[in-house]
Amino acid sequence: MRHHALVAAGLTLLHAGPGATWLPPVRRLLPSLAGEGDPGHVALTFDDGPDPRSTPLFLDELDRLGCRATFFLLGEMLDRHPEVGRSIARAGHEVAVHGWRHDNTLVTRPGRVAAEMGGAVRLVTAVTGIRPSWYRPPYGVLSAEALLAARWHGLRPVLWTAWGRDWTERATPESVLSTLEPGLRGGATLLLHDCDHTSAPDSWRSALGALAGVVGRCRAAGLRVGPLGAHGVGRPHTSRTGVVPGGARPHRLPVRATLYPRPEV
Repeated sequence: MRHHALVAAGLTLLHAGPGATWLPPVRRLLPSLAGEGDPGHVALTFDDGPDPRSTPLFLDELDRLGCRATFFLLGEMLDRHPEVGRSIARAGHEVAVHGWRHDNTLVTRPGRVAAEMGGAVRLVTAVTGIRPSWYRPPYGVLSAEALLAARWHGLRPVLWTAWGRDWTERATPESVLSTLEPGLRGGATLLLHDCDHTSAPDSWRSALGALAGVVGRCRAAGLRVGPLGAHGVGRPHTSRTGVVPGGARPHRLPVRATLYPRPEV
């Protein structure tokens, strides 16, 4: 009986152990997972979309700022609004996977995370013509299954070094900017949200309102702002200038005429 209890405890620890990376002190020990990149560059990322009410406004503002970003898409949102997902890719932004639903991977039944991740990868590829390279788990909480599934599907897990706490009811453009400001440094990966699917209603307006200030302050410090694909995560850097190795835009694939079905869950 004791042996079985020890085995069960060990399996639980194995499954849940990666979830500790959600904690900032742990993330600092894993710079590549946190999204530390080129010291002359800042990666701008958005979670939870696409949403036809808000995402197009972010695309317009990013275009006005002359800036590109990485959008971590939820499969269920892309399934509802494929035209918005296509507009993200057409505008030159990077598309990535945020899972199918916004569920905590640690409390999802076995097999579901892997199945939904595969469905999200296929859907993103079919809708946008771009096979995604990045995976960010909902809430930033990883599990052993999520890590194995990401590897199987050719996705690189990445979290963030700074966020704007833009999902709360009390968030404002000023609060988002002030929360992010200590993390506006070279090599940072910034997390914002382009919709309120899992947040307080209309909270996305705080992120949208802060966007010009975030990009402006980075550029005033001599930093380039762009997507993760140009961030050089995990690569050695010897200069704050020049092109980041491996910073090319994602390889485009032919767009499928018929979308993949929803994953079986």
